[in-house]
Amino acid sequence: MTRQSARRRALAVLALTSVAGCATTAQSTPTPAVGAQRGEVLLGVEVLLRDSLHLLRDKRVGLITNHTGRDRQGTSTIDLLHRAPGVRLVALFGPEHGIRGAAQAGEKVSSTVDSATRIPVYSLYGETRVPTAEMLGKVDVLVYDIQDVGARVYTYPWTMALSAEAAGKAGKRFIVLDRPNPIRGDRVGGGILDTAFRSFVGQYPVALRYGFTPGELLRYLVGTGQVKADISVVPMQGWRRSMWWEETGIPWVAPSPNLRTVDAALLYPGTVFIEGTTLSEGRGTDKPFQLVGAKWLTDAGAIARALNERRLPGVRFDSTSRTIEKGQKWGGETIPMVEITVTDRNAVKALEVGAYLMRAIHERHRAQWEWKTAHFDRLAGGTGFRAAIESGDLGAYFSRIDAQTASWLQGARAYWLYQ
Repeated sequence: MTRQSARRRALAVLALTSVAGCATTAQSTPTPAVGAQRGEVLLGVEVLLRDSLHLLRDKRVGLITNHTGRDRQGTSTIDLLHRAPGVRLVALFGPEHGIRGAAQAGEKVSSTVDSATRIPVYSLYGETRVPTAEMLGKVDVLVYDIQDVGARVYTYPWTMALSAEAAGKAGKRFIVLDRPNPIRGDRVGGGILDTAFRSFVGQYPVALRYGFTPGELLRYLVGTGQVKADISVVPMQGWRRSMWWEETGIPWVAPSPNLRTVDAALLYPGTVFIEGTTLSEGRGTDKPFQLVGAKWLTDAGAIARALNERRLPGVRFDSTSRTIEKGQKWGGETIPMVEITVTDRNAVKALEVGAYLMRAIHERHRAQWEWKTAHFDRLAGGTGFRAAIESGDLGAYFSRIDAQTASWLQGARAYWLYQ
């Protein structure tokens, strides 16, 4: 073995981390070495194939993935594992939006067969959202490789957590092939979920913008005893918490049909709450989660001016209009809308953007405003956010949840894998 290959092997040993259901194991895991320069981030799947394939060799492998599971060259993790020497890929599992990422939000997905490999595909967003004992009976190890967006209200991390627990009950190891947090790992906020509002858009009490990578999130849940599972994380090489997506050198792939840009993903932890009203959150337009409107929002220009006068950091508001695709809120109608443009990503506080936008509209249109109360409170993880928008007492609400988030973060940092 050459000196260079020996060094690579040593880095791989440092990079591979495991948690077996206890906090002490998770906290004592070494931090992976940073061996790549900016723009040279190696994904977990790439580290696996380079140094850690022994984890899967001679095992029947089940893979939870979708269209975002791919290497930097665009080759899918399905294909990479299917042709990896000694790996028996026997089952595929797809989350919300399906294994190809084409289904719309909330649309049930059927089980099928992958046309390229002829491997069965089990839906985890149809009749069941958890792998069944029958599905897991066909595998020795379950692998997860999906790009997250760093927000508690997204379903992918909860597919991961529920699947890991199911694997644990079945005596199977669960392996996460880690990926970046696209809206940075050093920004955390938005308050902690009240478990009375637990749902598939928030399963565990973590911050709205939690700052974790998928692997770190699962380490936290297992290490704190909230998920019982035997897990390993194959971490990235070269990723830093302060990185925006473009700094990784990894091509952007929309993780779901309506999160098409990094700016949309950044605003999502604030504008997603529009889903819990009868306003359009921009689905059916060219800029989902960056456009908000309704047929009756005829004063969109005045609202945009008022919000700009508030000088919320990192964003600008404008008025515009769009014709909404059929099948969405206000489908087939041309409606006035408020457009949000990101001017400084580093300064954006998405929850405040969404909150003050909703407050401005609510204040002017109490007669037209309608809550989808149950859905809004599920997204918010409690009733306090809705009450603050109705009362206008947003400053007190933000002070309260900022203190709550800071307390939570003190314990969460112990499960970070990257600096």
